[in-house]
Amino acid sequence: MMYAKALFIFLLTYSSLLLPSKVSASESSSGAAQVDSIAEFKALLAANKGRVVYVDFWASWCIPCKQSFAWMNDMQKKYQQQDLVIVAVNLDVKRSMANEFIQQHPVDFSILYDPQGRLAKQFKLKGMPSSFIFDRSGKLVQAHTGFFTEQQDQYEANVVAVLNNQSD
Repeated sequence: MMYAKALFIFLLTYSSLLLPSKVSASESSSGAAQVDSIAEFKALLAANKGRVVYVDFWASWCIPCKQSFAWMNDMQKKYQQQDLVIVAVNLDVKRSMANEFIQQHPVDFSILYDPQGRLAKQFKLKGMPSSFIFDRSGKLVQAHTGFFTEQQDQYEANVVAVLNNQSD
């Protein structure tokens, strides 16, 4: 709980940043991605204040992530009119691995890249995938680790509860 408050205050401090593009990272002259994932995340969260933001950390090697992508696409389509925003944060060191995964599992939501794992460290991930739901005020209200197909209804119920402001 203390971590959630600290993260919320930290994120509010940077609310003047711009919304990043759907797929974001700049390329250096060497071709390596130069990413400030923390700044991009803060900007995205600030730009989506008033919306429910579902954040999912994933990697190309993560088997359950394949199943979660289909589910997140469904949730984005089903609830975007109720202001659900889904953001998937990729942790692959090589951007090409993430791109290959996305070609095989197309997305209808935003992707942020965190190849150095800086944002992941702030969230203190315990496994992959790891998901976090922020309410309309930007407060972290739900989290779960892993993706289990038999729990999809519960995951959806958690999203709906936050959309309906019933997450407490």
